[in-house]
Amino acid sequence: MTAPRVFMVAAEPSGDLLARETAEALLQARSDLVLAGIGGPELAKIGLQSPIDIAPLSIIGLFEGLKAYGTVIALADAAADAILEFKPAAVILVDSWGFMLRVAQRVRKRDPNIKLIMLVGPQVWATRPGRAKTLAQTVDHLICIHEMEAPYYAPHGLPVTVMGNPALSRTEKGDGAAYRDALGLQADEQLLLVLPGSRPSEIKRVAPPLMEAAWLLKSSQPDLHVLVAPAPSVRAQFLEAFPGLDSWASVAAPEARSADIMAAADFALACSGTVTSELAVQGTPFLVGYKTGWITWVLARYMLYQPTHITLLNIAADDTEIAPEFVQTALKAEDLAECARQILADAATRTAQIDAQNKALSQMGERDEPAAEIAAQAILDVISAR
Repeated sequence: MTAPRVFMVAAEPSGDLLARETAEALLQARSDLVLAGIGGPELAKIGLQSPIDIAPLSIIGLFEGLKAYGTVIALADAAADAILEFKPAAVILVDSWGFMLRVAQRVRKRDPNIKLIMLVGPQVWATRPGRAKTLAQTVDHLICIHEMEAPYYAPHGLPVTVMGNPALSRTEKGDGAAYRDALGLQADEQLLLVLPGSRPSEIKRVAPPLMEAAWLLKSSQPDLHVLVAPAPSVRAQFLEAFPGLDSWASVAAPEARSADIMAAADFALACSGTVTSELAVQGTPFLVGYKTGWITWVLARYMLYQPTHITLLNIAADDTEIAPEFVQTALKAEDLAECARQILADAATRTAQIDAQNKALSQMGERDEPAAEIAAQAILDVISAR
């Protein structure tokens, strides 16, 4: 039997990580698999060197995306060229709806025999359900996160596999006690964690109020320890944007395990994203901040986006606020600091939030089997049925 050839495409850090985990699961199931891919440092860890630079694709927001439209089209063309040159049996398109749709359309037009599998679909349950029809017309299979997504695709005949939430299945319980010991913290000393984002636009828009709130808290509570953990993809940008941090805060070492960092914290100020689910897994209460471009915000809030909240935990809890949210005009440092101050001062409030987070996690697609392994088996099933 000829060894299957599979091409992975990831455009952003979270997709790059899931692509690497899925590729590892594929190789574990079929050691003879021939893999290639477009991605970042995660795929590079397993020897899949990207033929194109995906850094320009770390874009968030409609207006920002429109400004980079020419770059997106050029990279989609380059991706399609690389895929066709590799001649795969299947292409795995990981998240990043706008870019992956364009790649899929180009590949489908040039070689209809290649199976196209979308790994993490657009959030049709939150905005623009019409994308379900578009995706069904473009790819052969969808591997999604939530059970609630599948009914959107049933009318259009797209086969769907639900893998569960990758953030939940990949997140091991961290050793918070050991990390606190490494920082020299006593049991009664509080640690505030700041997670400022993973995209350049988030470091520009969201990180400043989060960092100012942390500074306000530190100024009023000198004994409070502040730790900042920027994502590797934006670490250099963050350090350049916030010089002089060592006078009042610490920056986590690049090699430190994020699970240990999160588990060690008493409370976190977090940019909206996958880290909110990861914090919940570690039993760490947190608040959420976010801000995007105004054109994107107006379109999303008043024309596209359906839930009241933006944090997946809150949406899973019947769209109620478990973790406090400060979005757009509400993203003010003084308000963030006051909310965090009240929660840090009240152990019962922190415990209640942790309990509510745990209940929400149970509704977010937990599986007995890791999400990447479920995704890998679905991919192999599609290839074998080809």
